Amino acid sequence: MSGPESEFESIFIKAASSHNAMTSILIGSGLVTLGAFACVVLPTLFFLPGVFIICGGIVGLIIGFFKLREPKHSLELTREHIIYYHRRGKWRISWENIQRIDVPRITKGMEQVDLEMIGFKLRDADIFLDEISPRLITYLLMEQRPLTMQNRAHNATTSRSYGADMIEDETFLRTSGETVKGVSAMFGHRMGKLRNQLGYDIFISTNEIDRDVTKFISLLKDCQDSASKPKT
Repeated sequence: MSGPESEFESIFIKAASSHNAMTSILIGSGLVTLGAFACVVLPTLFFLPGVFIICGGIVGLIIGFFKLREPKHSLELTREHIIYYHRRGKWRISWENIQRIDVPRITKGMEQVDLEMIGFKLRDADIFLDEISPRLITYLLMEQRPLTMQNRAHNATTSRSYGADMIEDETFLRTSGETVKGVSAMFGHRMGKLRNQLGYDIFISTNEIDRDVTKFISLLKDCQDSASKPKT
Protein backbone atom coordinates (compact mmCIF):
# COMPACT_ATOMS: atom_id res chain seq x y z
CA MET A 1 0.00 0.00 0.00
CA SER A 2 1.61 3.24 -1.12
CA GLY A 3 -0.47 5.37 1.22
CA PRO A 4 -3.63 5.31 3.29
CA GLU A 5 -5.55 7.27 0.67
CA SER A 6 -4.66 5.04 -2.27
CA GLU A 7 -6.48 1.98 -3.46
CA PHE A 8 -4.42 -0.96 -2.31
CA GLU A 9 -4.04 -4.61 -3.06
CA SER A 10 -4.16 -7.16 -0.28
CA ILE A 11 -1.57 -6.88 2.47
CA PHE A 12 -0.52 -10.24 3.91
CA ILE A 13 0.72 -10.67 7.48
CA LYS A 14 2.81 -13.65 8.58
CA ALA A 15 2.49 -15.05 12.08
CA ALA A 16 5.64 -14.71 14.15
CA SER A 17 5.03 -18.23 15.49
CA SER A 18 5.17 -19.71 11.97
CA HIS A 19 8.72 -18.56 11.32
CA ASN A 20 11.62 -20.99 11.28
CA ALA A 21 9.52 -24.10 10.70
CA MET A 22 12.21 -25.62 8.50
CA THR A 23 14.86 -24.62 11.05
CA SER A 24 13.00 -26.57 13.74
CA ILE A 25 12.77 -29.60 11.46
CA LEU A 26 16.45 -29.46 10.52
CA ILE A 27 17.55 -29.07 14.14
CA GLY A 28 15.21 -31.87 15.19
CA SER A 29 16.54 -34.16 12.47
CA GLY A 30 20.10 -33.37 13.46
CA LEU A 31 19.42 -34.13 17.11
CA VAL A 32 17.73 -37.44 16.27
CA THR A 33 20.71 -38.42 14.11
CA LEU A 34 23.19 -37.38 16.80
CA GLY A 35 21.26 -39.24 19.48
CA ALA A 36 21.04 -42.37 17.37
CA PHE A 37 24.78 -42.21 16.76
CA ALA A 38 25.42 -41.88 20.50
CA CYS A 39 23.18 -44.86 21.27
CA VAL A 40 24.46 -47.19 18.56
CA VAL A 41 28.12 -46.31 17.98
CA LEU A 42 29.46 -44.78 21.18
CA PRO A 43 30.08 -46.70 24.44
CA THR A 44 27.11 -47.56 26.65
CA LEU A 45 28.03 -44.60 28.87
CA PHE A 46 26.50 -42.37 26.18
CA PHE A 47 23.33 -44.41 25.69
CA LEU A 48 21.11 -42.49 28.15
CA PRO A 49 22.28 -39.04 26.97
CA GLY A 50 21.63 -40.25 23.43
CA VAL A 51 18.04 -41.12 24.35
CA PHE A 52 17.48 -37.64 25.77
CA ILE A 53 18.96 -36.09 22.62
CA ILE A 54 16.62 -38.18 20.47
CA CYS A 55 13.64 -37.05 22.57
CA GLY A 56 14.66 -33.42 22.10
CA GLY A 57 14.97 -33.97 18.38
CA ILE A 58 11.50 -35.53 18.20
CA VAL A 59 10.06 -32.49 19.99
CA GLY A 60 11.76 -30.24 17.42
CA LEU A 61 10.32 -32.29 14.56
CA ILE A 62 6.82 -32.10 16.02
CA ILE A 63 7.06 -28.33 16.49
CA GLY A 64 8.31 -27.89 12.93
CA PHE A 65 5.59 -30.15 11.55
CA PHE A 66 2.79 -28.17 13.19
CA LYS A 67 4.35 -24.89 12.06
CA LEU A 68 4.36 -26.15 8.47
CA ARG A 69 0.65 -26.99 8.76
CA GLU A 70 -0.23 -23.40 9.55
CA PRO A 71 -1.38 -21.17 6.66
CA LYS A 72 1.34 -19.22 4.90
CA HIS A 73 -0.24 -15.98 6.14
CA SER A 74 -2.20 -15.40 9.33
CA LEU A 75 -3.97 -12.24 8.19
CA GLU A 76 -4.99 -10.59 4.95
CA LEU A 77 -5.92 -6.93 4.78
CA THR A 78 -8.05 -6.01 1.78
CA ARG A 79 -9.84 -2.78 0.96
CA GLU A 80 -13.10 -4.21 2.33
CA HIS A 81 -12.09 -6.69 5.04
CA ILE A 82 -9.56 -8.03 7.49
CA ILE A 83 -9.36 -11.81 7.09
CA TYR A 84 -7.84 -14.18 9.65
CA TYR A 85 -6.50 -17.58 8.53
CA HIS A 86 -5.99 -20.61 10.74
CA ARG A 87 -5.52 -24.27 9.92
CA ARG A 88 -8.99 -24.86 11.38
CA GLY A 89 -10.70 -22.20 9.28
CA LYS A 90 -10.95 -18.45 8.90
CA TRP A 91 -12.98 -15.41 9.85
CA ARG A 92 -13.65 -12.11 8.11
CA ILE A 93 -14.63 -8.66 9.39
CA SER A 94 -15.53 -5.71 7.18
CA TRP A 95 -13.76 -2.48 8.09
CA GLU A 96 -17.09 -0.68 8.46
CA ASN A 97 -18.13 -3.18 11.15
CA ILE A 98 -15.12 -2.37 13.35
CA GLN A 99 -15.77 0.23 16.02
CA ARG A 100 -12.44 0.04 17.83
CA ILE A 101 -9.05 -1.70 17.56
CA ASP A 102 -6.66 -1.72 20.49
CA VAL A 103 -4.79 -3.79 23.07
CA PRO A 104 -7.11 -5.02 25.86
CA ARG A 105 -6.09 -4.10 29.38
CA ILE A 106 -6.92 -5.67 32.72
CA THR A 107 -6.56 -4.44 36.28
CA LYS A 108 -4.13 -6.26 38.54
CA GLY A 109 -4.04 -4.67 41.94
CA MET A 110 -3.39 -0.98 41.33
CA GLU A 111 -1.95 -1.45 37.84
CA GLN A 112 -3.35 -1.62 34.33
CA VAL A 113 -1.73 -4.50 32.43
CA ASP A 114 -1.78 -4.98 28.65
CA LEU A 115 -2.77 -8.42 27.41
CA GLU A 116 -0.71 -9.94 24.61
CA MET A 117 -3.74 -9.67 22.38
CA ILE A 118 -5.31 -7.30 19.86
CA GLY A 119 -9.01 -6.70 20.38
CA PHE A 120 -11.70 -5.77 17.87
CA LYS A 121 -14.90 -4.15 19.09
CA LEU A 122 -17.63 -4.66 16.51
CA ARG A 123 -20.55 -2.44 15.64
CA ASP A 124 -22.72 -5.49 14.90
CA ALA A 125 -21.42 -8.71 16.44
CA ASP A 126 -24.29 -10.73 14.93
CA ILE A 127 -22.85 -10.31 11.44
CA PHE A 128 -19.61 -11.95 12.53
CA LEU A 129 -21.38 -15.25 13.26
CA ASP A 130 -21.92 -15.60 9.50
CA GLU A 131 -18.28 -14.78 8.72
CA ILE A 132 -16.45 -17.46 10.72
CA SER A 133 -15.91 -21.17 10.09
CA PRO A 134 -17.76 -23.48 12.54
CA ARG A 135 -14.60 -25.53 13.03
CA LEU A 136 -12.67 -22.40 13.97
CA ILE A 137 -15.45 -21.44 16.39
CA THR A 138 -14.99 -24.75 18.21
CA TYR A 139 -11.25 -24.11 18.51
CA LEU A 140 -11.67 -20.52 19.71
CA LEU A 141 -14.21 -21.52 22.36
CA MET A 142 -11.48 -23.65 23.92
CA GLU A 143 -8.56 -21.29 23.27
CA GLN A 144 -10.32 -18.26 24.73
CA ARG A 145 -11.20 -19.86 28.04
CA PRO A 146 -8.31 -18.09 29.83
CA LEU A 147 -9.72 -14.77 28.61
CA THR A 148 -12.99 -15.44 30.42
CA MET A 149 -11.01 -15.65 33.67
CA GLN A 150 -9.34 -12.26 33.28
CA ASN A 151 -12.06 -10.31 35.08
CA ARG A 152 -12.12 -12.15 38.40
CA ALA A 153 -12.98 -9.01 40.33
CA HIS A 154 -16.19 -8.64 38.34
CA ASN A 155 -17.07 -12.32 38.72
CA ALA A 156 -16.57 -12.13 42.46
CA THR A 157 -19.47 -9.66 42.70
CA THR A 158 -21.87 -12.00 40.95
CA SER A 159 -23.36 -15.36 41.84
CA ARG A 160 -21.73 -17.07 38.85
CA SER A 161 -18.82 -19.39 39.55
CA TYR A 162 -15.65 -19.44 37.48
CA GLY A 163 -16.70 -22.76 35.95
CA ALA A 164 -20.10 -21.38 34.96
CA ASP A 165 -18.42 -18.46 33.21
CA MET A 166 -16.71 -20.90 30.83
CA ILE A 167 -19.96 -22.64 29.84
CA GLU A 168 -21.97 -21.00 27.07
CA ASP A 169 -25.66 -21.44 26.29
CA GLU A 170 -26.42 -23.33 23.09
CA THR A 171 -29.19 -20.97 22.01
CA PHE A 172 -28.52 -17.38 20.98
CA LEU A 173 -31.06 -14.74 19.97
CA ARG A 174 -29.87 -12.30 17.34
CA THR A 175 -30.97 -8.68 17.43
CA SER A 176 -33.04 -9.45 14.32
CA GLY A 177 -35.07 -11.97 16.33
CA GLU A 178 -33.52 -15.02 14.64
CA THR A 179 -32.51 -17.86 16.95
CA VAL A 180 -29.10 -19.46 16.43
CA LYS A 181 -28.14 -22.82 17.93
CA GLY A 182 -25.00 -24.91 18.37
CA VAL A 183 -21.43 -23.64 18.40
CA SER A 184 -22.42 -20.39 16.67
CA ALA A 185 -24.82 -19.66 19.53
CA MET A 186 -22.14 -20.48 22.09
CA PHE A 187 -19.72 -18.13 20.36
CA GLY A 188 -22.34 -15.38 20.24
CA HIS A 189 -22.64 -15.58 24.02
CA ARG A 190 -18.85 -15.73 24.36
CA MET A 191 -18.43 -12.51 22.36
CA GLY A 192 -20.96 -10.74 24.56
CA LYS A 193 -19.26 -11.98 27.71
CA LEU A 194 -15.81 -10.86 26.57
CA ARG A 195 -17.15 -7.48 25.49
CA ASN A 196 -18.58 -6.95 28.97
CA GLN A 197 -15.36 -8.05 30.65
CA LEU A 198 -12.65 -6.72 28.34
CA GLY A 199 -14.41 -4.30 25.99
CA TYR A 200 -13.85 -6.26 22.76
CA ASP A 201 -15.63 -8.99 20.81
CA ILE A 202 -12.84 -10.63 18.79
CA PHE A 203 -9.21 -11.20 19.72
CA ILE A 204 -6.02 -12.27 18.00
CA SER A 205 -2.75 -13.07 19.73
CA THR A 206 0.27 -10.85 19.18
CA ASN A 207 2.01 -14.06 18.04
CA GLU A 208 -0.17 -13.89 14.93
CA ILE A 209 1.54 -10.75 13.61
CA ASP A 210 4.99 -10.04 12.21
CA ARG A 211 5.66 -6.58 13.63
CA ASP A 212 5.37 -4.34 16.67
CA VAL A 213 1.83 -4.25 18.09
CA THR A 214 1.58 -0.45 18.00
CA LYS A 215 2.71 -0.32 14.37
CA PHE A 216 0.30 -3.10 13.44
CA ILE A 217 -2.68 -1.37 15.05
CA SER A 218 -1.68 1.83 13.24
CA LEU A 219 -1.63 -0.12 9.97
CA LEU A 220 -5.10 -1.50 10.65
CA LYS A 221 -6.46 1.96 11.37
CA ASP A 222 -4.87 3.30 8.18
CA CYS A 223 -6.54 0.51 6.21
CA GLN A 224 -9.87 1.24 7.88
CA ASP A 225 -9.58 4.96 7.10
CA SER A 226 -8.67 4.18 3.50
CA ALA A 227 -11.64 1.83 3.15
CA SER A 228 -14.02 4.58 4.25
CA LYS A 229 -12.89 6.87 1.43
CA PRO A 230 -14.28 6.61 -2.10
CA LYS A 231 -12.17 4.89 -4.73
CA THR A 232 -10.33 7.18 -7.09
